[in-house]
Amino acid sequence: MATVHRMQHTVTVGAPADTVYGLVADAANWPRVFPPSVHVEQTPLGGGEETLRIWATANDEVKTWTSRRRLDPAARTVDFRQEVSQPPVASMGGRWTVRPLTGTSCEVVLDHDFTAVGDTAQNVAWIEQAVDRNSGAELERMRATAELAARLPELALTFDDEVTIQGSAADVHDFIWQAREWEARLPHVKRVVLTEPGEGVQTLEMDTLAKDGSQHTTKSVRVSFRPGRIVYKQLLVPALLTVHTGEWILRDTPRGLSATSRHSIVVNPDAVTRVLGEGATVADARDFVRNALGANSLATLGHAKRYAEERAGLSKVG
Repeated sequence: MATVHRMQHTVTVGAPADTVYGLVADAANWPRVFPPSVHVEQTPLGGGEETLRIWATANDEVKTWTSRRRLDPAARTVDFRQEVSQPPVASMGGRWTVRPLTGTSCEVVLDHDFTAVGDTAQNVAWIEQAVDRNSGAELERMRATAELAARLPELALTFDDEVTIQGSAADVHDFIWQAREWEARLPHVKRVVLTEPGEGVQTLEMDTLAKDGSQHTTKSVRVSFRPGRIVYKQLLVPALLTVHTGEWILRDTPRGLSATSRHSIVVNPDAVTRVLGEGATVADARDFVRNALGANSLATLGHAKRYAEERAGLSKVG
């Protein structure tokens, strides 16, 4: 019988317990709260239960698994158990507990229990390190997010850029997914390092140029839901941001294929004046980021449009 190992992590948060419990319950929003989380597909089952398909980093590797959760808002607990784990994890589960301390503070307790493939010391150590790193990062970012909750409407921004393409979703998806070709295909991309750690999963590191000539290095994990959607999260973000997630969304419409680039960002308020200069505001930072990301996204979509329309037999069209 495999040994069951147990770990516990706690943090004190200067925010109401219900605010913090809401962050735990809203799993679809985890990529914008928890550093290791890349993407979550949330499926309600009824009776306070749901399944989650999670893509996340663990010890700098990209892993995916399926978990089942039971939420108890009255007790402010969430129990979870992995239904499909990835080696070296054989099984894993646990509980989130949010305990009020005062009206404006609480304690969060994150418990894990797990077994390791083969019950080997090496696999146990790998899991312990991953749980320790991820739990510490998650709880610290949860604390920071909850304590900044009143400012999130000011700091957070989601926006779309869209083009209409007379071509197929499969061709547009391929252009966006084949990022190895971006150095040759996209003028604003100067360097690409791409790996594919699993089916439909990529890590993408690249250097891009902004309109002002500045160069930025980013590193992202991307997940493909071919042919209509690619989601991603930046693991290495510019100094002006604390979070950047995004999607490429492809939908057929009566006008043609709608290709949308969606960005969700959170501004780092402590970096605004350092990056943009004295007197700059969070509103200035939002505008700067929106313009910079939008320009690059529209450039990418423009090239994807030409690629797909040429493959559809249209001569070089806008």
